[in-house]
Amino acid sequence: MLKKERLFTPGPTALLPQAQAAMAAMGLHHRTPEFRAVFTSTLQRLRAFLGTRNEVLLLASSGTGAMEAAVANLLSPGERVLILSAGKFGERWQKLAQAFGASVDLVQLPYGESFGGEHVQGRCGGANPPRLLLLQASESSTGCKHDVAAIARAARAENPGILIVIDGITGVGTQQLDIDAWDLDIVVGGSQKAVMMAPGLAYLSVSERAWTAMETAKSQRFYFDLRRERKSQQQGESAFTPAIGLIAALNAALEYIETIGGRAGLTANAETLGAATRAALDALGLQRFGNGAPSGALTAIEMPAGLDAGLVVKALRQQFGSVVANGQGEMKGQMIRVAHIGYYDFAETLSLIAQLEIVLAQLGKLDRAKLGAGVRAAQTYYLALQQAAPAAAKA
Repeated sequence: MLKKERLFTPGPTALLPQAQAAMAAMGLHHRTPEFRAVFTSTLQRLRAFLGTRNEVLLLASSGTGAMEAAVANLLSPGERVLILSAGKFGERWQKLAQAFGASVDLVQLPYGESFGGEHVQGRCGGANPPRLLLLQASESSTGCKHDVAAIARAARAENPGILIVIDGITGVGTQQLDIDAWDLDIVVGGSQKAVMMAPGLAYLSVSERAWTAMETAKSQRFYFDLRRERKSQQQGESAFTPAIGLIAALNAALEYIETIGGRAGLTANAETLGAATRAALDALGLQRFGNGAPSGALTAIEMPAGLDAGLVVKALRQQFGSVVANGQGEMKGQMIRVAHIGYYDFAETLSLIAQLEIVLAQLGKLDRAKLGAGVRAAQTYYLALQQAAPAAAKA
C-alpha cells in the first residue's frame, strides 16, 4: 500500500510548503541590499509575531544556541542562578549554567509536573539574590507547560531586577506568552517548531534591562555575543554568515501565519488539536503523562501496562508512515509524544488517533470493540467547538 511519511514529532515538525519553496529559491549573497531587505522584513515580522516592543535577534543555530547566548551574555562566573526543572530541557538549563560557572539554585519537580508562582517564593531575594531565573514555558519531554506569568510576577515581587529568561522553543505559538506584560527579559525560540520550517535558526527577544546587564556580565563569548549581533542586525545584516535560505523560509512562514491570525491563531490551533487528542485518550482509557498543565505543543501518551512505546513508534511508521516520538531518557519506552505545534490540522490529528487505535488493537492493548471510540470523541469535541464558534461571534 502507498504510504506518505508524516512527522508528528515535537521538533522537527511538519514543514510549510511556502517556507520550503522560499528556502529553495533563495540565492542572494548576504552582503547585498536585496538580502538586507529580506533580513529586515523577517525581523519586523518576527517582532510582530512575538508581540513585543523588545528588540529581536536571529542566530544561525539550534534553539540551544540561543539558550547558551542568553546565559553567556547575562552571567558572570560565580553568580547565583535560579533554575526550575521538571524535565529534560529544564536539565539543559542546569547544564548550561554550570558550564558558565554559575552557582545553581535548583528547584526540581517530578517529570510531568508544572511550576507556578509558589515555587519561586522566598528564593529570589535575600542578601545574595539570583541574577537569573531560567525556566521552560513548555517542557516538550513531558507535554506539560508552566505558569510563566505567575512565576515572573512572584519573582519580580521579591527581586525587581532579576533577569527572567524563558525557553519558549515549544511554548511560542502553543500557549499564551505575553513578553511585555509579563516583563520577560529574554524569550528563546527555534525554527523547527511553531514557525513550521527546518531546523537551524534560533531567535530571541531581548529587553532593555537585559541589554544593560550585558555591559557588566563577564562570561566569555564570541560567536554568541549579542551586543555585536545587535549592532549588525540593526543594519540589516548578521555579524557572521547567516542561514540565508532559512531566513527566507522564516519570512515566508511568518507571512503565512499572519493570514491565520498571527501567533494567537497558531496558538488556538495547537490548543484545539491538543484538547481533541486528550478527549480521544479519555474515550480509549489511555492516560496523558503526568499531572501538570497540558502543553498545547504536544501530548505525551502513557502506554498501557506491559507495552514498550518503541513498538508503537515502529508500527505507526511502518504501517502508516507516521513518525511520533518515544519518551526521552528515563521515560523511553513508557510513552509516545504526539505534536500539535505548527503546521498540523484537525484532519491529520483525527487520522493519527485512528492509526493509534489500530496499532493498539494489533498489539492486544485495545479491545477491537472500542475501535473508533477515540475518533468519535475527537469528532464530538470538534462539532461542539464549531457549534460554539457562531454563538461566540454573535455575542
